[in-house]
Parts: sequence; structure tokens; C-alpha cells
Amino acid sequence: MENKVLDAMKKAGKPVRPGEVAKMVGEDSKEVSKIISGLKKKGKIISPKRCYYAPSNE
Repeated sequence: MENKVLDAMKKAGKPVRPGEVAKMVGEDSKEVSKIISGLKKKGKIISPKRCYYAPSNE
């Protein structure tokens, strides 16, 4: 599921909100928010501005 969220962010090509990612992957936005939180802790995504997330350049 983390990969699905990460791929959706990469495809978007711009910082996205959790709700947008949820629509893209067809999941509940609360679930996606939890996944985003985990990805952020692992350093796989960054938050360039409040409530927006993008893949980190690793």
C-alpha cells in the first residue's frame, strides 16, 4: 500500500494533499493519511508546504 501511495505521488508530479492521493488510489483518506505519516517518518516523502506532500529525492 505504501508503494501505491508513493507511485500516485510520483505520477502527480507536484505536491498533493492526502485527499487527492486517496482519490487516485481509491482508498479512504484517513487510511492514506496514516500511510503518508509513516512514509514521512521513513523519509520517503517530504512536505514542501503545510498539508501538501511530495516524494523525497532519494
